[in-house]
Amino acid sequence: MLNRLSAILLAAAVAALPLAARAQGGSTGQPILVFAAASMKNALDDVNAAFTRATGIKVTASYAASSALMKQIEGGAPADVFVSADLDWMDYGSSHKLINDRTRVNLLGNTLVLIAAKDSPIGKVTIGQGFDLATLAGDSRIVTGDVRAVPVGLYAKAALEKLGAWATAEKKMAMTENVRVALTLVARGEAALGIVYATDAKAEPNVKVIGTFPENSHPPIVYPVAASKDAKPTATRYLDFLRSGDAKAVFESYGFDVLVHAS
Repeated sequence: MLNRLSAILLAAAVAALPLAARAQGGSTGQPILVFAAASMKNALDDVNAAFTRATGIKVTASYAASSALMKQIEGGAPADVFVSADLDWMDYGSSHKLINDRTRVNLLGNTLVLIAAKDSPIGKVTIGQGFDLATLAGDSRIVTGDVRAVPVGLYAKAALEKLGAWATAEKKMAMTENVRVALTLVARGEAALGIVYATDAKAEPNVKVIGTFPENSHPPIVYPVAASKDAKPTATRYLDFLRSGDAKAVFESYGFDVLVHAS
């Protein structure tokens, strides 16, 4: 009788497992490693936490310049998902067979802005043709990402060239390894001005936006996302979640433009 009772209790416990898993948001799976543009950190940390709560799948994120991250993937880094701050570095991954093109989607958009320290005497400016950024900076520096490779720097240089400001501003430019380093230098008062994304400025209370670059002064700021060619199966669930209504709400709260319809 005891053995029969034990068998019944065991069967009941096993039958209850799927229900318990559903109650906790689903069964766990292999953890995911995400390589994402530095400007996404605050928003994506929140999205990743929500994904883990919903699925039980752990997400580890590595943030840096899109250029550096793609080079790491090319060197064999085991990223499952890559989120770039521009199309060029995702195109690079595609042309070198490093991503799964079938999973690629343009996820987010952003805006390019000029910032100063919160207590800076520099006030609002209108950024347009003939904008004299060099004079505005005075004897200090203008910081942004490396204009040779880092997306924010590429956008910044394109905008300044289009507006006729690059020739005089170039000698005052200080290039950083990613947009968050530029943001920090301005927040600390170590540079008078910085060119960053609107979402970065929103995330840092010690800076203020003093101007917005016209959209037509630089290529559209687009954040594509894709699974790597060797991604774990759980990456598919993660990519689906990035397109969900829950993720959309988080991204928008941080100032991103969501380019995909919520699924």
